[in-house]
Amino acid sequence: MKFLHTSDWHLGRSFHRVNLLGAQAAFVDHLIETVRAHEVDAVLVAGDVYDRAVPPLPAVELYDRALHRLAELGVPTVMISGNHDSARRLGVGAGLIDRAGIHLRTDPAGCADPVVLADVHGEVALYGLPYLEPALVKDQFDAEKVSHEAVLGAAMDRIRADLAARAPGTRSVVLAHAFVTGGQASDSERDISVGGVEAVPASVFDGVDYAALGHLHGSQTIGERVRYSGSPLAYSFSEAEHRKSMWLIELGAEGEIAAAERIDTPVPRPLARLRGPLEGLLADPAHARHEESWIEATLTDPVRPDDPMARLTARFPHTLSLAFEPEGREEEAAASYAQRLKGRSDQEIAEDFVAHVRGGQPDEAERAVIQGAFDEVRADDSRQESRR
Repeated sequence: MKFLHTSDWHLGRSFHRVNLLGAQAAFVDHLIETVRAHEVDAVLVAGDVYDRAVPPLPAVELYDRALHRLAELGVPTVMISGNHDSARRLGVGAGLIDRAGIHLRTDPAGCADPVVLADVHGEVALYGLPYLEPALVKDQFDAEKVSHEAVLGAAMDRIRADLAARAPGTRSVVLAHAFVTGGQASDSERDISVGGVEAVPASVFDGVDYAALGHLHGSQTIGERVRYSGSPLAYSFSEAEHRKSMWLIELGAEGEIAAAERIDTPVPRPLARLRGPLEGLLADPAHARHEESWIEATLTDPVRPDDPMARLTARFPHTLSLAFEPEGREEEAAASYAQRLKGRSDQEIAEDFVAHVRGGQPDEAERAVIQGAFDEVRADDSRQESRR
């Protein structure tokens, strides 16, 4: 049985103020053509369909067209909600849409209720495990504590119990939206850490034949049976070296991964990160291949040049980001506020602030209070969203 595994569409997202809706529409066209060309048996969308809980209307219209086209193909689609989605909004009409072969799994309570498909070798159970906010689902799953590992483990226990009650030899696939240990993050994923921990071990998915993951934007293989498809488009310059793609997975008669092929997705415009003195960037013939790319330029001139953006765009008309890191100065003094915060968690920033105003680092008890405050704010945001 062939599955096309994709995730993290982030419909409605822009790239440094560049509207990506046309590129996202081109991806949907490519998705549909891939399903036809490779005679795919089911499409798996592992969360973050939208970029935010209340997406703009054009993004909703594109999503609607995508669902209609998938339904017209007669190829079952299983789709879960991610941490960017509003699970309740995405799941509206799920019961009716289900009849068209589009199976939306946005309610954690239904994680052990699979979509069951069959081929000549028997049945395949596809379980949709939406993003689980630990503080909101701990009690529902009787998890031991408020953590990603605890709630995912409890949900997977339910899935394994359902699978054990099915006919021997039933193959299984799980869609999940999480940060799994060993995965490589980029700058464009939203922090989901709880208690300072965001990653869960891949072993949480033991017992199923394939785990189709979403959340991380780079396509990657955690293990033969545990993979991220990555986002179909780049959403930050940290993804400049990514090869954007989908996984075409063939599940064999015994549940083995008979084949795994990366299907490249359309690139609206390549990305390039250029660094050096302004005159060097403008004169270097090696940069000719980047003249039609989206550009992130970091200038290292000791003194800020006059009118740098206009001069850059004369050669690189699609320059979107401009930063200054003069050589010969102390790094901390030269770095901008945004650069100093880059790659740091909210917890680390808050601890640094405490150290700055008090003259000493917070102790373990104080760190726990800070982390608890961040966890509660994010959980409260999720509660408020669920009531809208």
